[in-house]
Parts: sequence; C-alpha cells; structure tokens
Amino acid sequence: MRAVTNHLMPRSVAVVTGGAGFIGSELVRQLVEDGQDVLVLDNLVNGKRENLAGLPGARVRLLEADVRHVEAYRHALPDAAVVYHLACLGVRHSLHSPLDNHDVNATGTLALLHACRAASVPRFVYVSSSEVYGTARRVPMTEEHPAFPHTVYGASKLAGECYARAFHSTGGYPTVMVRPFNTYGPRCHHEGDSGEVIPKFVLRCLAGKPMVIFGDGRQTRDFTYVSDTAQGILRAGRMEAAIGRTLNLGSGAELSINDLAVAVADAAGRPGAAVVHDQPRPGDVLRLYADTAQARAVLGYDPRVSLSEGLGRLLDWYRASGVAPERLLEADVVRNWEAAPR
Repeated sequence: MRAVTNHLMPRSVAVVTGGAGFIGSELVRQLVEDGQDVLVLDNLVNGKRENLAGLPGARVRLLEADVRHVEAYRHALPDAAVVYHLACLGVRHSLHSPLDNHDVNATGTLALLHACRAASVPRFVYVSSSEVYGTARRVPMTEEHPAFPHTVYGASKLAGECYARAFHSTGGYPTVMVRPFNTYGPRCHHEGDSGEVIPKFVLRCLAGKPMVIFGDGRQTRDFTYVSDTAQGILRAGRMEAAIGRTLNLGSGAELSINDLAVAVADAAGRPGAAVVHDQPRPGDVLRLYADTAQARAVLGYDPRVSLSEGLGRLLDWYRASGVAPERLLEADVVRNWEAAPR
C-alpha cells in the first residue's frame, strides 16, 4: 500500500473516509472491483492497514489523516468524484468519551462537508446509523420514523445527517444520507469499545466460552451482511435520484439477541452453547427493524445474503485467519462501554 502523493489525479477518484475500517474496507473492495480508483482517508484509530491487504497499490492509496484536520487532506479533494464519509467513533466509545465522540462524528463531518463543497466535489455520501432512531415506536421503521437517539453516538450521527441535509437544502450541494442497520461480516470488530455482538458471539462460541447477553435478550436488531450494506452505500454515490434523500440500508428482517445466540451456536456446530445474561447496557436500543422500500426503489438496493449464509462466511473467515479464537478474545472487553478512554 503506497502513501498518497501530491500528484494530480483525474476527478474520477472515490474518497472513502474510514476506508480502512470494517464497512469502509468492503466498500473500497467493491469500488475497485467496479473499476474505480480510491483514496482511503483514515487515521487508523479503528481502521487497520491489513484491512486493505491484497488491494492493488496502483488503484488504492492510503492517506493517514483525521477528518477534523482539513489541511492534511484538502489537496486531495479537487481530484474526487465522490466522497463516501464513514469515519467515526462508535456507540460504546460515546458512553465513556462523549466529547471526543461528538468532535469526530459531528464537528469532523461539518469540517469535511465544508471542505468538499469548497473543492466542488460532485457528490457527498454521509453514512449515518440506525442508532439515530433510538428504540422503534413502530415497525418496520421508515425514514420518517422519529429520530430519538439514546446515546451521544446516535446524536452525533444525527447531527452529521442534519449538516449534510442542510448543505443540500440551503446551498444545493449534492449530498445523500444513508442509515445502515447492524452490519456484520469479515473484518468486523470484536475488540475493545468497538466490539459488536455477532463477532463477540462467534469467537466466544468457537472458544467454548459462554456468549454474553446484556439484559433479557429480547431486544431486536436488523442484521445485514457487510457486502449488502456496502452495495447500498456505493449505489448512493451513483444514483442521481438519491441526491437529497435519506435512505435506510438493512435486511428488512428482525431478530432478537436470544435468537441470534441460537443461530450463532448452530452455525458454529455447537448447538446448545452456553449463554449468560449480564446487566443491561446503558443507552441500549430495544428494537430496530428497517423498512428498505425507499432504498430498493431509489438505489435498486437488493440485500442477498441471509443470516445463515452470512454467519457461515464469517466463521470461514475466522477459521481461515489462522489465529485461534482464544487469542483474538484477548482484545475482548465484556462491558466495553467501560473501556478506558483513548
């Protein structure tokens, strides 16, 4: 992977902030497969260089920079045909470091938007989160569902949406806002305050340790495989009809965390694997279930990977890594909202 240089590239480059992260690196792969040159902008706090391994250095360049520090990347924006903005700090991080979380997710987004408009970047895709909704009041949840976030993370992602929407409605700047629901798959996070339920369940199950459920486990999520989420994000940067829209990206199915534990155990070949219940997580959303009709109509969004197939692919990826699940679990923090601030 080459470091980015100051040479001029044609305005056909896709800039992906957070492109060395979980969803971002899958988006980069799909863009490259589609013939796109990509500049990855990532400060490598949550992203990893190894997430970009195997990608052609002539097509993918990495600029190690923070979205808040515009001078570090301003020179690259005149070459961008589209900016996909995924860089953020996560929901559990916001519970122990709310000011830093807001600064990156909200203020960083505003700084990036301002720089992109000044550079006349033709399209800005803001990747928000289903966490902006809070707990569902009605299901399935359309984009018109009230936004009532439970955490600073959800609030900061909603602030970023509002900034992107304001740049479009007031100045006519071409922005698109997408709201992915819970995404899983290869390169997902199990470690520290970035750790998510599916990789934590999978690794614990493989290691013969009990899966930890916070609360009663009846809370639900709409789990979407990473290639499907990335497909929707990519299309948001291509479809003219998406400009100015806010669109859900989910599987359109609802699953409780209790049922997820059963599904993971079955996929891992360990039916009846142990489960323990711990205290509820602060700010936990109790129900999420996406209505994806608008994304299907506007983007041609078509999620194809079922939960059973997706879990099988994730298990295969972990097994092919050659790293024992016990070793990977050394970076696991059970109550990861209590992780030490960075």
